[in-house]
Amino acid sequence: MKTIELLLLDTVGNLGIVGEIVKVKPGYARNYLLPRGLAAPPTPGAVQKLSKRRAEVKAELKTQHDERRALIERLAGYELTLMRSANEQGVLYAGISQHDIAEALRAEQFDVDDQFIRIGGQIKRLDSYDVPIVIAQELRTEIKLWIVSDKPAEKLVDTVLDEEDA
Repeated sequence: MKTIELLLLDTVGNLGIVGEIVKVKPGYARNYLLPRGLAAPPTPGAVQKLSKRRAEVKAELKTQHDERRALIERLAGYELTLMRSANEQGVLYAGISQHDIAEALRAEQFDVDDQFIRIGGQIKRLDSYDVPIVIAQELRTEIKLWIVSDKPAEKLVDTVLDEEDA
């Protein structure tokens, strides 16, 4: 399999950080990296020129990683309650997505991106859920999510009893 070496001029997700020499397929280089100015052929002068920027980016990534580790530690064992409208069987009228959970966490002062929440599909029932939060391979935790009805419990019981009497 043929690959070519390129010097990254900017950080590219899942590939590398600025100043790194990476091996990529020619098509990826020709169609994505080179036209967008994200990479160039690795010359000694270019490598040296980017070494300072690479050190800055490494420091930024280290700071970001430390912040995210602290976030995971704060989230460990956290419980979040969301009130939603549901029918008598406990089925939600509108499902809850990872975006809804992330918005609720942001409202609680947690700096969480939507993609960190891993629930698969939408949540569609009143219940409690263990929601994985994955920031990176080694940065993961779970929070407890409670989905409760916005109607008082007595009203739900009354409507079920009224239906049984009918």
